[in-house]
Amino acid sequence: MNLSKEEVQGFGRVAVLMGGCSAEREVSLRSGNAVLEALLRSGVDAFGLDLGEEALAQLLAEKFDRAFIALHGRGGEDGSIQGVLEWMRIPYTGSDVMASALGMDKFKCKQVWQGLGLPTPASSLLSSTTNAQELVKKLGLPLMVKPAHEGSSIGMSKVTSVEQLAAAYAEASCYDTRILAERFISGPEFTVSIVDGVALPVIGLKTSHDFYDFSAKYTATDTQYLLPCGLTLEEETAIQQLALDAYQAVGCESWGRVDIMVDEAKQPWLLEVNTSPGMTDHSLVPQAAAYAGISFDQLVINILKTANLKVFRG
Repeated sequence: MNLSKEEVQGFGRVAVLMGGCSAEREVSLRSGNAVLEALLRSGVDAFGLDLGEEALAQLLAEKFDRAFIALHGRGGEDGSIQGVLEWMRIPYTGSDVMASALGMDKFKCKQVWQGLGLPTPASSLLSSTTNAQELVKKLGLPLMVKPAHEGSSIGMSKVTSVEQLAAAYAEASCYDTRILAERFISGPEFTVSIVDGVALPVIGLKTSHDFYDFSAKYTATDTQYLLPCGLTLEEETAIQQLALDAYQAVGCESWGRVDIMVDEAKQPWLLEVNTSPGMTDHSLVPQAAAYAGISFDQLVINILKTANLKVFRG
């Protein structure tokens, strides 16, 4: 795509923040490099910044006018880096501190939705002393057990018996101290990408795995991304509206993605909101945009244009 000289100059120098120290580091590097290449192709003065343990020092050492956040997981998607950028008075893409923190904490996010009457599967936090029999009595089987603060399906397990719960808890505990058990919804999964307040076409997901896990997302060759999604126009419109309601309830802005399951009774259930979705060759936002006639380069520019100066005013 060709941007005018005025548009390019208006962005200033853009830092693409990627990497980080979370379990999603490798995915973030792929997302960040894809975004960086798109910006450079569009003539934007952009550079990549692989943030490590000394992220604050790295940010302070660079001069830039705007940040495109391509970080995933804790430290980059949980409000931490957003808060730093606000103190630096640097406009950035994505949601603000509060919405990022809520989106990162799956349990707190579900509480917000439940408080507003939005449908989300029943859940409970786990601990090493959780009574497995009582939990199953409360939530039923199967269950999804997951780290509350991870993305990309990292550390997630499907539990089909009481005996499997301990192993699932141990697996999730490798990534987080806050573990969530959630009633498993049997049915098709859909995802809705949102850019600048507009819901893109719904994508239907089909995998040969028990659920849409890390492998299905990033390495499997048989995962199907359905566009059109397989719903009627009325059903798709309803799913898009539910996603927008969920997104706005958390306070999200700029861009994001909402994941939804639909059960056998055609009841949709909100799973989670992603405030810094993937931008890899397997990622869902670029696929939805492409189906809507928006190229990857245009998508990146559209997101960059939403970068706002969210200044702390204490």
